[in-house]
Amino acid sequence: MEPSDHLFRHESGRLVATLTRIFGVHNLTMAEDVVQDAFRRALEVWKFRGVPDNPSAWLMATAKNRAFDVLRRERTERTFAPELERSLHSEWTLVPAVEEAFGPNAIKDDLLRVMFSCCHPRLPEVAQVSLVLHILCGFSIDEVASAFVSSGAAIEKRIQRAKNVLARSKRLFDVTSPADFAVRLPAVHRALYLLFNEGYHGASSESTVRSELCEEAMRLLAILLQHPLGSTPTTYALTALMCLNSARLPARVDASGNLNNLFSQDRSLWDQTLVREGLKFLELSASGFDLSEYHVEAAIASMHATASRTEDTNWKEIVTLYDTLMAIRPSPVVALNRAIAIAQRDGPGRGLEEIRAIEGRDRLSAYPFYHAALGELEFRSGEYEAAREHFRAAISLARSSMEHRFLEQRVCACEESIRSFNA
Repeated sequence: MEPSDHLFRHESGRLVATLTRIFGVHNLTMAEDVVQDAFRRALEVWKFRGVPDNPSAWLMATAKNRAFDVLRRERTERTFAPELERSLHSEWTLVPAVEEAFGPNAIKDDLLRVMFSCCHPRLPEVAQVSLVLHILCGFSIDEVASAFVSSGAAIEKRIQRAKNVLARSKRLFDVTSPADFAVRLPAVHRALYLLFNEGYHGASSESTVRSELCEEAMRLLAILLQHPLGSTPTTYALTALMCLNSARLPARVDASGNLNNLFSQDRSLWDQTLVREGLKFLELSASGFDLSEYHVEAAIASMHATASRTEDTNWKEIVTLYDTLMAIRPSPVVALNRAIAIAQRDGPGRGLEEIRAIEGRDRLSAYPFYHAALGELEFRSGEYEAAREHFRAAISLARSSMEHRFLEQRVCACEESIRSFNA
């Protein structure tokens, strides 16, 4: 049996985090090289002996032994993690120091430290998320490039620049400092939110839905939630949002690989366990006085998750929530979603008026679902030819074959309605 990509990806972040803790953040590339060596060794050995009963433990032991080799060979040439420097340069203390670093509690702590280090305030959001994907989620340069619809060369440069920023800091982030933790926590929230959204609404050329990105975001968020300084109302709200949106993933794509929008999804396919988890975390998020964008978005998601049919959705409350979201974090995309909710509440004509009144609407011109929203509302208004042109504009901007097929189907529906009207 061949080892799965999922196994290597899941183990990569844990191993890189632990080795970075040992080698020092300035030797991040060395940590990545050791992990790649461990993976290559696994492919060679497992090909003949089969995958071991505990492949994670096998990979960890191999990476640990390789780390010993590197430390013994290079300890006179290099500096390592400042807090471990003395232990790593003494043969008597080397083994216990490394063994302790590979303990389960230390690994969780190191994952969190690397996560916070990736969200360095000097890095732009897209660089932070790129680092999280590459270092903690085990994504290759090409996979990160695919997620951001960019070239491999551009992503490689971005990640290298970001690593250089981390290297200058010398130490991994200290997650025991409440003040520093609180300052950087919003950036960590934002990076995980963007990572999840890239999976849920992503621009991959292969697929609109990339559930593995959603899973990685939720895995890292769960680690954050286990830390006493990380279990804040805002973290609970973000967890609620991810659970409630993930619950709808099984219905977003049909058996033929076609994209389903919210209004056409089979709600019986929604994961009710995740819905209950989401509602539980949403309740926990109300324990403080914070009101973040994640609280509001999770509340909106809960309105959809608890409605058995589109017609039963409380669109009046959803519009009110979008008003709140516009006050907290205004953007043309939020305004577009608000306009769609108004259309559900007051009819397509009012929705079109709201879309045309969006401030900075020109910023949506390259967003396919802006044109698709106009198409849907024109279609519902009986303006089939106008709807068709909007859907055609959306097709020209489609980011994946899945989006393209979905929009082509809407063009076909318009043409069928035009023929029926003219018959």
